[in-house]
Amino acid sequence: MKKLSFPHPMVIMLAFVMLATLLTYLIPAGQFQRTLDENTGREIVIQGSFTTIENNPVGLGKMALSIPEGIIAGVEVVVLILIIGGAFYVVEKTGAFQAGLESLIFKFSNAKAFLLGMVGVLFATAGALNGLQEEIIAMVPLLMILSEKIGYSKKSIVGLCLGSAIIGGAFGPTNPFSVILAQKVAEIPVFSGGLYRMFFLILALSFWVFYMIRNGNEKFKQFESWNQANKPEKLSSAHSIILCLVAITFGVMIYGLSNWDWDYNEMSAIFFVMGITAGIIGKLGINGTSKAYSEGFGELIFAGVIVGLARSIYLILEEGQIIDTIIYGLFTPLEELPLALSAFGMMVSQALLHIPVPSTSGQAVLTMPLLTPIADLIGMSRQVVVLAYQYGAGIMDLVTPSNGGLMAILAAAGVSYKDWIVFAWKPLLVIFAIAALSVVSGIFFF
Repeated sequence: MKKLSFPHPMVIMLAFVMLATLLTYLIPAGQFQRTLDENTGREIVIQGSFTTIENNPVGLGKMALSIPEGIIAGVEVVVLILIIGGAFYVVEKTGAFQAGLESLIFKFSNAKAFLLGMVGVLFATAGALNGLQEEIIAMVPLLMILSEKIGYSKKSIVGLCLGSAIIGGAFGPTNPFSVILAQKVAEIPVFSGGLYRMFFLILALSFWVFYMIRNGNEKFKQFESWNQANKPEKLSSAHSIILCLVAITFGVMIYGLSNWDWDYNEMSAIFFVMGITAGIIGKLGINGTSKAYSEGFGELIFAGVIVGLARSIYLILEEGQIIDTIIYGLFTPLEELPLALSAFGMMVSQALLHIPVPSTSGQAVLTMPLLTPIADLIGMSRQVVVLAYQYGAGIMDLVTPSNGGLMAILAAAGVSYKDWIVFAWKPLLVIFAIAALSVVSGIFFF
C-alpha cells in the first residue's frame, strides 16, 4: 500500500481557497459601518454598527477567478520576489557569498553560537523597526549557503532569521505596521509602554534564539573538521566590493522604507540595479549576468505564486462579506468575561482572526475600534488591548498558511510546511505562553 505523503504547499493553499469558499455558504454575511480616521488615513469600523446582510456565497467560477486575481492583487510582492531572487542568484554566481561566508565562518570558528545569536538579534531588530518579513525571501539563497557551511538544518536557519524577525515585530514597541498603528487607532500615546514591551521582547527572543541554536545543529563534527583544514583565501577586491554593495542596498532599502515612504516597487528597483551591477563587477558579462538573472527568476517563481494564492483566500472571504461576521463572533462574547480571561481571550481571538486576515495592519484597523470601547466598558487598559492584538496577530505569522511570506520563504528554502510545523510548534507554545503572561500582567501594570 502506498504511503500517504504530506500535501504539497500549493495543495495546502488551494485547500484553504476551497475552505474559504465553503465558509461563504456556512457563515452569514454581515458588515460594520466604516468611517475615515484622519489620524491614520484609513477606514475604521464603527463600534455597535454590525448588521447582517443578504448572503453572497462565492461560486466555483468566482473561486477559480480569485486565483489569478490574488496573484494580480499581490503583483508588487510577486515582482519583488522575482527581482530579488534574480539579483541574489547573480551575486551567488559571482562567488562573493561563498567567499564571504567562508571567511566569516572561519573567523567565528570558536564562537559559532555567538555568530548565530548576533544573526538572530539583527533580524529581530529589523522586525521591530520595520516589520521585516517578505524581504527575507531575498536572503534565502544566502541563508541556505550559511546553513550548509555551518552544519545547521534549514529549518533552524529559517527559524532563527524569520522567527526572530517575527518575534521582534510582534513583541517590540516600534513596528510601524502593527503596534504603532494600533496605538494610533486606540488613541493612546505612540511608543507608550515601550519598556514593558522591551522586557518581554528580550525574554521571548532569548528563548527563541537559544532554542534555534540548541536544536539546529546537525553536522557539528563535519563543520569542525572542515573549518580546521580549510582556511579560506583572502577576499578578492571584486568580492569585497560586491558584498559592500549588497550591504549598502539593504541599508538604503531600510532607510527608504522608514523615511521616504518606499513600497515594493522602489525595493524592486534598487535590487534590480544591485544585481546588474554585481554581475558586471563579478565579471559575468552582460550575457552571463542576464542568464543568471533569468535562472534566479525561475528559482522563485513558485514562491511568488504562493504569495498570490494567500491573497486569493482573503479576496474570497471579502467577496462573501463574512470577515466582519467572523470578527463580531470572535470578540463580542469577551465582554462578559473576567478581566484576565477577557484579555487572554482577546489574544486568542486575534490569533484566530489572523488566519483569514493575514495583514497585521489591516487587522489593527479592523479590531481596535471594536475592542477599545469594550475595554473601556469593563475597565481594561487600552494598552492591554494593543498587547493582545500585537501578540496574537504577530506570532501567528510563524505558522498560518495564509501568510504568503512564510509560505514563500519555506518554498524557497526547500522546507515543507509539515516539517516546519513539526519543528516549530513546541517553541511556539512557549512564545505564546510568554505573550499570555505579558497580556495578563498588563492588567495590573497599566
